[in-house]
Amino acid sequence: MGVSGSGKSTVGSRLAEALHVDYAEGDDFHPAANVAKMAAGIPLTDADRAPWLDIVAGWLGEHQGRGGVVTCSALKRVYRDRLRAAAPSAFFLHLAVPHDELARRMATRSGHFMPPTLLDSQLAALEPLASDEHGVAVDATRDPAELIREATAVLGPS
Repeated sequence: MGVSGSGKSTVGSRLAEALHVDYAEGDDFHPAANVAKMAAGIPLTDADRAPWLDIVAGWLGEHQGRGGVVTCSALKRVYRDRLRAAAPSAFFLHLAVPHDELARRMATRSGHFMPPTLLDSQLAALEPLASDEHGVAVDATRDPAELIREATAVLGPS
């Protein structure tokens, strides 16, 4: 989980590979209307996100028991609660990155629909993991290989 530019796709795909489980890119589950709205620089509302979260939750539910990694911003507690309703054992790895680094990453990447102008709205919506949530925040300015080692150590043997 994390805002755009935090490294979800890079870390998520590598984590799934390290754990030998399925991987899904959460952005691929967005309806076309959501992608168009974000590409136009318009932040999504909770109502816009609801169908997308339900699809991500369904994927998690299908992988409950055998494991899987899916990228999802999961910015708010209520979003994570919605995901946990389908997959109660879901573990959230929050990729935390400072604003300036996120802005740099977003400005230098190509081929992504999310414009850098939406970064501040995502950060404003972000609710860090609470102490009662199953997950951990990590400094995602570090090398992805370090993050994978940390995540697999926290998750333990599968």
